[in-house]
Formats: sequence, structure tokens, C-alpha cells
Amino acid sequence: MEKGFKSYEIGGKDSIVRTYSRKDFYKICMVSGKSIIHYADRGIEIEGTTLFFGNPHIPYSWEIVSEDQQGYTCLFKEDFLKGHERSDSLQESPLFRIGGTPIFHLSKQQREEIAGIFRKMIGEQDSSYVFKDDLIRNYINLLIHEALKMQPSENFFKHKNANSRISSLFLDLLERQFPVESTEHPLQLRTAQDFASRLSVHVNHLNRAVKDVTGKPTTAHIAERIISEARALLQHTDWTIAEVAYALGFEYPTYFNNYFKRLTGTTPSSLRLTTV
Repeated sequence: MEKGFKSYEIGGKDSIVRTYSRKDFYKICMVSGKSIIHYADRGIEIEGTTLFFGNPHIPYSWEIVSEDQQGYTCLFKEDFLKGHERSDSLQESPLFRIGGTPIFHLSKQQREEIAGIFRKMIGEQDSSYVFKDDLIRNYINLLIHEALKMQPSENFFKHKNANSRISSLFLDLLERQFPVESTEHPLQLRTAQDFASRLSVHVNHLNRAVKDVTGKPTTAHIAERIISEARALLQHTDWTIAEVAYALGFEYPTYFNNYFKRLTGTTPSSLRLTTV
């Protein structure tokens, strides 16, 4: 997995649960069985053989309905697919973008063709061929183009407990950003609108759902988590206050100082002095 790619065969309930546990990889999965894929306030019931495209920036959960789940999956990072070439972000692809429908029901012929591509990837990843990464990238792109020729599934249904699901996915998406481990990758989602856009729901809908379920507004959850991380970075790293501010998504240290003082009653520098 150090190269940013892994492909393997699925067989049995335990292995398919493991397949969807990674949150930092794009995924392409061909699965036979009955399941429900849950997004924010909607779900998709799937049965038979399905081709699924997962984006690590769009929270979802996979509920297994039938015990017998078989197929293939590959996980990869965006940098692996790009290789040494400059290309558009995967998030702009119809298969991975927010609001897309990345689920395709396969016919028997399509299932055999797609399975053949997965088998080639699995065989190639352990080979000694010098240019195997380029070949695997071609196989991934072939899967993408085969899917683009198909009509996506629209078998959506609305969740009865939509507020609970939206709230849960919001909190999951919030937590995914932490801990902040490098100033090179600053916090991307800092406002309710940021989270609403990522979850593909209206910001007012998100705010109502979170407040209804948790009793606190969206902004309070975001602020509490940012302040908690700020305290940890100030107390347990040697980053400058400016570096902490930037890592948490603040354009200027003064903005961070004012934000921190407004919510905690003290300044970042004061907190750091008390822990020296």
C-alpha cells in the first residue's frame, strides 16, 4: 500500500467490511450481493452485481444485507492515478464528484468484463514488470471509462431518520480532519457551508439536523473541535503560533489569536507559556 494502490478479491462478509474501512483512499468495487449504501439523507439499495466508486471526501457507510458478498476491489490515492502527469482532480469526475451517483448495476456480460480487469490488476501488482504501475493506472482508467458508458443507478430512497444520519455524517466528516499532522495540509472544512457542500445538502438543512439531534448548532461543534486541536498543537508541538494558525485554516495569525481568545478567554501565547 506504500505506493498508493492495492487491489484484491472479496469473499465473505468479514473481508467486505474490511474493504470499506479505509477513509483515505478512492475505491472502485465490484460486489455481488444485497447491500444498502447510505449517504447523508439518502440511501441506495443494491442487489445483484454492482460497480461502486467511492470518494474519501464524501462520507458514506455500507450496510451488508446478505451474508454472501463476493467480488473485487481496488483502493488508490489520487497521486497514484495521476502518476507523473498533471491532470484534473478526480473530484471533478462524474464518478467521484459531490452529488454524483457512482453506482452501476452490471449485466452478466459486463460483470465478466469488469471482473477480468480486476483480475489483471491483482495479477500485475505482484509482478516484476518494470512498468506495472503504468499498466495498473491504465486498468483503473479502463474501469472508469467502462462505467462512464453505463447509466448510473437512481434507486435512491429517503432515510426516515434523515436528521440522525446527516448529523452522524457531519460529525464523522468533522473528525476525519484530525489530528492535524502537518502545516503542509491545512484544515479545509471550517464553516457550516463547507460541510454542507461536501455532504451535498443545503446548509440550513444541515444546521437543523445537527441542532435537532445534538442540541448544539453546527458552528459550535466545529469551533469546539478546532479549539481542542489548537490546544493540543500548542501544548504538544514546537510549531510557532503562526504555523498552528495556518494549519487550522486561518489566513493570518491575528485571526487565530482573536478566535482563540473569544472562545477560551485566553490567548494562544498565554496557553503555551503555562505549559512550558
